[in-house]
Amino acid sequence: MSFWSGKKVLVTGGGGFLGHHVVDALKKTEVSQIIVPRKSQYDLTDIVQVKKLFKDYPCDVLIHLAGHVGGLGKNAQEPATFFYKNIMINTLVIEEARLAGVQKIVTTGAGCGYPETAPLPLKETDFWNGFPQLESSPYSLAKRMLDVQAYAYWTQYQLPIIVLLPGNIYGPFDNFDLEGAHVAPALVRKFVEAVDRKQDTVVVWGNGQPTRDFVYAGDVAEGIVSAGNNLDRPSLINLASGYETSILEMVTALTTITGFTGKISWDSDRVSGQSRRYFDISRAKELLGYEPRTSLYDGLKQTVEWYRLNKRTARNVFDQPNL
Repeated sequence: MSFWSGKKVLVTGGGGFLGHHVVDALKKTEVSQIIVPRKSQYDLTDIVQVKKLFKDYPCDVLIHLAGHVGGLGKNAQEPATFFYKNIMINTLVIEEARLAGVQKIVTTGAGCGYPETAPLPLKETDFWNGFPQLESSPYSLAKRMLDVQAYAYWTQYQLPIIVLLPGNIYGPFDNFDLEGAHVAPALVRKFVEAVDRKQDTVVVWGNGQPTRDFVYAGDVAEGIVSAGNNLDRPSLINLASGYETSILEMVTALTTITGFTGKISWDSDRVSGQSRRYFDISRAKELLGYEPRTSLYDGLKQTVEWYRLNKRTARNVFDQPNL
């Protein structure tokens, strides 16, 4: 019998980007109820409202995906906001979940929490061996505290908290705002709009050389569900593709997928972030049976198709919700 059989599962952030995919993955299990609260109902930085959340929706398992997120530009502009909201959301939600009798918590940290100078591929054993990239450090250090919470709550309360570190997630339901989005959805939007508007040039931030570990959201969602099923102790585990892909390679794929035939203009004055990043996923394979199934090309193709169908209602303006 699956761990999920008969469980009531509360998914904070279930109405957001990754949350959509996690809810879809949970629907394939034998859970008895999936609870998806909304930002309009609860402010997760307010202890009174967090207490109300768990009173209103008692649950067996918490999948905690809620957070205040955005691209590198937004992190640089609003570092205090990113730190405050994330440290408060995680601290309050986990404590109130414990007090409400939740049996297990599965949550997502931030891959950018790895030290800027960590050797590649990024391994979980190096997670604390240095300071992360400065520009996003208020956000990533707030998220890094999830690993400390997991240790503390297991030591004192024997509450298992599994912290998963995703690579650069992309896919349908993402935030496609050009200023606030991460690189993949921002590029998807730029290329789709360039084709629709018959533009002859697409401007891309940076020089195309930085690399990332792009992983399709559906694959990460399956890893999250598998973590809940397979782990009963606090764990820190990478969920990524295990491959290093340059921004130039992504741009090249998108020109083919969208049919764009114009010129690429590289804006080297815009911030590019870390020069290289990709993850070792051997621990996820061993402990979770995790195996990302979606190639970059196929994942981008699905994302482009979804955005073309949903661009009128997709999140095109930076308004990333807590829930």
